[in-house]
Amino acid sequence: MDLRLTFNEDEYNYDKIRPCYPNELYNDIFSYSKITSESKILEIGIGTGQATLPFLDKKCNVTAVELGDKLAKYSKNKFSEYKNFNIINSDFLKCNLSTKTFDLIYSATAFHWISKDHGYAKIKTLLKQGGTLSLFWNHPFVSRKDDESNIASMKVYSKYRPNDNHAVEFNRTDCQKYTDELKDYGFTDIKSKIYHRIRTLSTDEYLSLLNTYSDHLALPENIKSAFEKDMKNAIDAIGGKINIYDTIDLYLAKHKIC
Repeated sequence: MDLRLTFNEDEYNYDKIRPCYPNELYNDIFSYSKITSESKILEIGIGTGQATLPFLDKKCNVTAVELGDKLAKYSKNKFSEYKNFNIINSDFLKCNLSTKTFDLIYSATAFHWISKDHGYAKIKTLLKQGGTLSLFWNHPFVSRKDDESNIASMKVYSKYRPNDNHAVEFNRTDCQKYTDELKDYGFTDIKSKIYHRIRTLSTDEYLSLLNTYSDHLALPENIKSAFEKDMKNAIDAIGGKINIYDTIDLYLAKHKIC
């Protein structure tokens, strides 16, 4: 199975439980890119639109590309009232888009699914001279050793996914490889920033969230069911709540032709 298509299996749950991004992140994108209501924007991998509304509310002309047909249909309906929105159900690398058209191209927790060589090359053909590329991700962490709910969940992960035993929380040092990558692919004026937040989910909400993760959905059904049963029992035993420590990392860069 193409793991990119696992997100397409339950678009309603995905939209309900996947988190949006902090307002500060959008303000930083707007400040850096200087976009206006006249700007043309491309979103790569819209999913169900967790990162889309702020750009629509900015009155920009937003085109989104989404591989999953169910996700594309869902987002089309979700933002149907916006005349400045258009969605294309296609693989980004195969999608026919006009060159040197976009003032800003962005991707929210999706660009890692695309071949870097082909992805960055295509982005550079689509951006206007001086256009902005914005990439950002959310890294949820549930392995803090000083959090009772995380300790409970780690015991379950240790049983079913022992490779997660040494999970390390995303930090500023991890950003360097992405900034170096952008530089290596010819982008300039590179900026990065990290944001933090804590989400507290109920047992059922956490299980719903797990069912939006490609690695969890790819588990054999018998292991997946046993994992979810043990996770439910573990979280319920300590009060039915689990804390998720999110690190959101943002990268901004310019495409300038020398």
